[in-house]
Amino acid sequence: MAFEKNSALFQSFVMQRPQMGQVMGIPLDQNTCDAWKDIWNFHAHPEDVLLASYPKAGITWLQEVVDMMYQGGDIEKCHRAPTYDRHPFLEAVAPKPVPSGLELAEEMECPRVLKTHLPIQLIPPSFWQQNCKVIYVARNAKDTLVSYFFFQRMTKGLPDPGTWDDYFMAFLSGKLPWGSWFDHVNGWWKAKDEHRVLYIFYEDMKKDLRCEIQKVMRFLDKDLTEEVLEKICQHTTFQAMKENPMANYTTMPTAVMDQSVSPFMRKGIVGDWKNHFLVSQNELFDQEYKRRMEGTGLDFCSYI
Repeated sequence: MAFEKNSALFQSFVMQRPQMGQVMGIPLDQNTCDAWKDIWNFHAHPEDVLLASYPKAGITWLQEVVDMMYQGGDIEKCHRAPTYDRHPFLEAVAPKPVPSGLELAEEMECPRVLKTHLPIQLIPPSFWQQNCKVIYVARNAKDTLVSYFFFQRMTKGLPDPGTWDDYFMAFLSGKLPWGSWFDHVNGWWKAKDEHRVLYIFYEDMKKDLRCEIQKVMRFLDKDLTEEVLEKICQHTTFQAMKENPMANYTTMPTAVMDQSVSPFMRKGIVGDWKNHFLVSQNELFDQEYKRRMEGTGLDFCSYI
């Protein structure tokens, strides 16, 4: 099984935080930059489904929902391997001998469900040439920032985040890995008018998961019974996901993700930013948010 194979490989090296480079001005892991030609030339198939988001916006949640649909609500089949093996992370390049996202994808039979955090301009063109379906999940900026900060603290797969104050400013200026949240969500928002992109919101999933699952079902042309729909709803609650080792990344060794620093699935709520933003930071953030988002047509909910 891929789970067992990759678990063994992850144990065979000492994880070092990566150096950063750039592709078309977007900050990315230098290993990804070095492999960019192969990533850009990735051959998508018409049956492929690409799941996309800015980091820490709910993509792991979406992955589990979609996998449950493809497996007809069979939980045991969804437990066949960890999420990082079931849905290759397109631009991920780990130190050898750990296979890259491209290598995992190339080993899979179609239809494949793939994952990316790339902004719209960096998506390999074959996805558009093959008219692939893409589901993009977006999360409000303030909660994304907080979640991303805690995630970078616990994972060796990204640079050290530094202090909260420095990280806050880096987020506003678009200097974090995968670039600007503002450009990311807006770029994909525009793309939905040109490509087969379903754009959904993390906050809507929190408010009414069943409704959002039904949107995804229709987009993927899945005709599932009420019984299967209910199974998906129950299996993909935050608590169920947090307790599921095939979704919560506890199968990753501590050398890669140290969940004693911060759990991969931390709180899963809307509005946690209020526990971290200073009044002055909130005022600054709101000013920049208005400048960048006014007139875009995008409307986010920062608390429920």
